[in-house]
Amino acid sequence: MMAIQDSMDVLSGKWKISIISSICFYEKRRFSDILKDVVGISNKMLSQELKGLEMNKLVKRTVLDTQPPQVLYELTAHGKSLQTIINNLIDWGKAHRKKIIGK
Repeated sequence: MMAIQDSMDVLSGKWKISIISSICFYEKRRFSDILKDVVGISNKMLSQELKGLEMNKLVKRTVLDTQPPQVLYELTAHGKSLQTIINNLIDWGKAHRKKIIGK
């Protein structure tokens, strides 16, 4: 039971899975790209959630030495271990949608 609680502590909330999914399907993502992918999230909330994911070693933040500075986010090896779970959620979501609304 403790393992499930640990997982939920890290992944729970409205935005975390969507943020991880956005980064998951690309090598690296800019903040603005993630913001476009995660419909309804504010700049402040995205920044806050990314900091939490970085603290939990799921996301790596890299600041490039460009003008203006560019920030890229990517999954760590630990974050990439969620890929199978994300794919399973996608498959389940498609099946559930089909079962409920027939599409």
